[in-house]
Amino acid sequence: MADSRQALHRTIVVVDVEGFGSPARTLPHQLGIRAGLYRVVEEALRAAGVAWERCRIEDRGDAVFILVPADIPKGPIVEVAPEALVRALRAHNHTADGRQRLRLRMAVHAGEVALDDYGATSTAINTAFRLVDAPPLKQALRDSPGVLALIVSRWVFDEVVRHSTVLDSATFRPTPIAVKETQDTAWIALPDHPYTTGPAVLNLPAEHIITSDHPAPAPVVPRQLPPAPAPFVGRTDELADLDRAIRAMTASTNGSPDTGTDPVQGNGATLLISALGGAGGIGKTWLALTWAHRNAHRFPDGQLFVDLRGFSPDGTPLTPLTAVHGFLVALGVTSARIPADLDARTALYRSTIADKRMLIVLDNAATTDQVEPLLPGTATCTVLITCRKKLATLITRYGARHLQLNILTHDEAHALLTKRLGPARVSAEPNAADELIRLCGRYTLALAIMAQNAHTRPHIPLAEFTAELRDLGLDALDNDDPAASLANVLSWSLRGLTIEQRTVFALLGIAPGPDIGLPAAISLTDLPARHIIQALNALEEASLVARQPNHRYAMHDVIRHYAATLAHQHLGEGLRETALRRVLDFYTHTAHAADRLLDPHNPFIRLDPPAPEPYPHLLPDAPAAMAWFDTERANLLAAQHTAVTHGWHHTVWKLAWTLDTFHNRRGHRHDQLAMRQAALDAVAHLPDRTARIR
Repeated sequence: MADSRQALHRTIVVVDVEGFGSPARTLPHQLGIRAGLYRVVEEALRAAGVAWERCRIEDRGDAVFILVPADIPKGPIVEVAPEALVRALRAHNHTADGRQRLRLRMAVHAGEVALDDYGATSTAINTAFRLVDAPPLKQALRDSPGVLALIVSRWVFDEVVRHSTVLDSATFRPTPIAVKETQDTAWIALPDHPYTTGPAVLNLPAEHIITSDHPAPAPVVPRQLPPAPAPFVGRTDELADLDRAIRAMTASTNGSPDTGTDPVQGNGATLLISALGGAGGIGKTWLALTWAHRNAHRFPDGQLFVDLRGFSPDGTPLTPLTAVHGFLVALGVTSARIPADLDARTALYRSTIADKRMLIVLDNAATTDQVEPLLPGTATCTVLITCRKKLATLITRYGARHLQLNILTHDEAHALLTKRLGPARVSAEPNAADELIRLCGRYTLALAIMAQNAHTRPHIPLAEFTAELRDLGLDALDNDDPAASLANVLSWSLRGLTIEQRTVFALLGIAPGPDIGLPAAISLTDLPARHIIQALNALEEASLVARQPNHRYAMHDVIRHYAATLAHQHLGEGLRETALRRVLDFYTHTAHAADRLLDPHNPFIRLDPPAPEPYPHLLPDAPAAMAWFDTERANLLAAQHTAVTHGWHHTVWKLAWTLDTFHNRRGHRHDQLAMRQAALDAVAHLPDRTARIR
């Protein structure tokens, strides 16, 4: 770690070995102990998101002193590192010689620390060493059957432990510290053999007892499930299979007698739903959400949901780092306590949901690597995964169940039409209804689109819809690219749209990002607000876009892919490029204006005026600017990627520049690094020396 003369508030960690100087331990034993000590401590801190090479590390013979960089969050060092240290100690002791096995005392404190030519100095460092040598801590480790005793200072307890959603502060015990000049109260915990949370809590000092003046924060219970699909028909066998699995898991985790079914999660396995062959639009998500809502009562601690965008048209699935971040925020973890490293985030996530009865729905996954960090560590949780692949590694490694989702039966398809169109209309044209089912291949999304079009045109006979669909044709639905087989259904759905609405649909397919707001859509299409709203409403009614809160619109991956295909087939290159330049101008100019609101003193960069109109979205103040950045974050990243793809180098570096303040304030270091790297690559192509200097 680079030295700094400036005193900074840093986390201080001291770890000491019990019985290091025992006569039974010779010098070779002590050398082995020191090697093991450094190895397990480094492993534990890395698990907490602390880069070992950035720390200042000082050897104290039988102990190690670690000064953590000031920018590392303090929460994970107390929440994640002790449990990780226990795991590392057990692994070490399992293979080590008896006299080289380790039991450790760990002290965590924080305070102002300065560095000079002789090393680190501060009263806080002295306090940390007093804590690790405190007789009550030594006695606690002697009395414990475990391998680690943890002591934290009053400051760490008050600022981290008491506010943690991971730790139970009632398992810490106060102890007076009176060593030399140090006179204070510290808190002891045994990570691998916790103190009970019973009557002993009543003996806590008055200032640490939770009262009506200082109540415990209410537990966060996330309810992230999107609305259940309606109407939902059929899938009785699949629903029954999922019900049997959850009953088996409940029996296993509760210690009930075997029910005769395979236990799904008694050994930590996960419940897997996947569908091969026409997976996009086959109905996996509909089934998962229907079952999740019907069984939500089984998960009193909440339900988490994420769309992993595994098969998104831009080829960029949601990263596990981002997905875990979203889950932690939903669980009430503040951004300041979320580590930057994926392993540390995963450890914090698993600690937060450990032993809770929760449902985690991972929709539209791409690979096992994308899913694994989102799996809980305890069998009390249930995981539903939708994916186009079998994810065989999850089956072999975690015992997950594979559930193949096929097309609807004829009776189920008939029931879907009946629920959508009403029994009278279907029974009035039984042959046309059967032919429509046949032409749709009993494919869920195809039937849903056809039924909606018929529903919104009640005066048109079903036979006419059937004849048009027969003329257009419908490809087989059993390949790995649903867009290729659903194209005919989607193209038929476009026939009810005006030319302007079709153009809007195609342009939405090439717009950067997972969704789009109304101002950006106006820029993309160069249409008046009234026209674009009418077009978006028509697309929503045709099941081609989904409207979200705050006038935002999104497309499913399959439909977006089809829309992009239409854009390249029917819109000229010049029209597509002009539309993309307009929407990238919108994002660049609005981001620049928002950045000026966040930091008026940031060096000014000159932008070319947006041409043609409309102008950027006006934001009234700094809070509105931050809210806009939060909402448009993914779209801004995608916009820069689009600019890179088209070689629009000025836009690439200007987007990186205008998002820098936002990234700093939100701590989006990975996004910031990626955008800066793209900007550096772009400026190499620019003749403007000013851009290179910036």
